Amino acid sequence: MTPIRTETEDGVRSIVLARPERYNTITPELRDALAAAVDEADADPEVRVMLLRADGPAFCAGYGLDWSTEMQAAEDGSDTVWDSAMDYRLMSSFVDVYMKLWYAAKPTIAAVHGWCIAGGTDLVLCSDVIVAAENAVFGYPPARVWGTPTTAMWVYRMGFEKAKRYLLTGDEIPARTAADIGLIAECVPDDELPAHAMALAKRMAKLPGNQLEMLKLLCNQTVENMGFASSRTLGTFLDGVARHTREGRDFVARAGAIGFRQAVRERDDPFGDYGSRPQRTQEG
Repeated sequence: MTPIRTETEDGVRSIVLARPERYNTITPELRDALAAAVDEADADPEVRVMLLRADGPAFCAGYGLDWSTEMQAAEDGSDTVWDSAMDYRLMSSFVDVYMKLWYAAKPTIAAVHGWCIAGGTDLVLCSDVIVAAENAVFGYPPARVWGTPTTAMWVYRMGFEKAKRYLLTGDEIPARTAADIGLIAECVPDDELPAHAMALAKRMAKLPGNQLEMLKLLCNQTVENMGFASSRTLGTFLDGVARHTREGRDFVARAGAIGFRQAVRERDDPFGDYGSRPQRTQEG
């Protein structure tokens, strides 16, 4: 089954993450399918705006920890030392795809519901505009161990102080808070998200395509002039470093011993959020 499907309506190309049973976690297959979908939409003269959305209960719960921890466990069990250049190339193969949303000539909107955490934020924060349902939750829990944000969008999105506030704790960010602090553009009731996001995309699509492209380029250039490329390079490299610290290697070993879901729960239990949130709070 393909991890991505597409639909087109009134100049809007919907690119849909379609691994609902896996919470749309990121795999090499999803990476490659997303790259192809964005490139195709950007080259299609009938498309003026791209709308990224997802099937199932979550937008994207990050990288598929099953394959990624297994990959590192195999690496750690070999006789070779960590190859930082190879790691950087591998992670860049994912980051370069996320950045297609940023560097595409046409505007990209993301409609987020449910979990959008860890690597899912690396992906979605590269969209031009993010709207979310009230049930959406953002955050970068690997800040606590085993990662750094590869696309380095946090400071550019919401400023220096707020980025530090949430990255230095790894705390989850409810959608309403995400809108208030500028991480995302808008938060709407859950049942209104699909229609709201599509209406916004169609409203943009009323503009001439060349106007959309020029305005996006103008806005993005400000971020480029603030050193975005070097921040992204450092974020991608440091992500590899974080995964190969003593603590990062211990996390992978623990995941191999008890399963990655339980290892993640142990990491987050002291903070009482994400999957470790008390059940009563989840229902409330």
